[in-house]
Amino acid sequence: MGTIFNIQKFCTSDGPGIRTTVFLKGCPLKCAWCHNPESQSVKTEISYNKDRCLNCGKCVARCPNQCHRIECGVHRYARSDCKACQTCVHPTCPAMEAYGYEITPEAIIADVMKDAAFYQNSGGGLTLSGGEPLAQPEFCLSILKLAKEHGLHICMETCGFAKTELLVEVAQYVDLFLFDYKETESQKHKTFTGVDNALILQNLRFLNSIGKSMILRCPIIPGFNDTEMHFDGIAQIANELKCIQRVELEPYHDFGLVKYKRLGRRVGKMKDVEAPSKERVDEILSIIRQKTDTEVRLA
Repeated sequence: MGTIFNIQKFCTSDGPGIRTTVFLKGCPLKCAWCHNPESQSVKTEISYNKDRCLNCGKCVARCPNQCHRIECGVHRYARSDCKACQTCVHPTCPAMEAYGYEITPEAIIADVMKDAAFYQNSGGGLTLSGGEPLAQPEFCLSILKLAKEHGLHICMETCGFAKTELLVEVAQYVDLFLFDYKETESQKHKTFTGVDNALILQNLRFLNSIGKSMILRCPIIPGFNDTEMHFDGIAQIANELKCIQRVELEPYHDFGLVKYKRLGRRVGKMKDVEAPSKERVDEILSIIRQKTDTEVRLA
């Protein structure tokens, strides 16, 4: 049993072919630009969309912890008292949503296998994402083993921050790693994500040493890692590690900012960051392409 926050069908950007992507909750990194803040904690979280609230008061009666009240006809939500019991989350309520639910590996694979015909015809399969799948190691491994027993092609998106011993075990079942590469300089990596990149680089090189296919996924964040030094670092890694099939750039977007407010969190440094223009993205693609023979494209 483990905790996920979404199963997304018919994905075409999380590996080859048509895929089902399973998003596990929990991540050891706290990237300043994270666009899925609901993925960071392994615990179930409640999202409150004030703009969609009907002020009907039904949640007041449902909640055993008195987190909801109606004052002068307006709904108030005391998040600090919330135990995430989910009694306020109801099909008729457009404002309250739960991120995260427990599920067994068997139930996940049963759902994934409903679309087996699409995987066979397209060369697709299962992708584990997050959060960070390795943040729930036993749950992750159980899913992988079952998926391989069912003959599925498996991709895993990972930030690479996990014990190498765990990767040794996981790598037996993963056909393609979508490996995040966020920042070249170690101290900047720690500033931006909360951890340095020594272990991440160690694991990246380990996967290369055992011949595992990888796609290097590189978020590009204006004012953070859109620097010549980082572009050089991306190219150097691509040139050094021959198991990297290609480099995929992921330009920053602000689609996730609204989630912070709904989860009761501060947006922080990202509130004034703008997505890079098409011209800037094309420029970055050109810069990196000039430094490596490895394919470089947008994710």
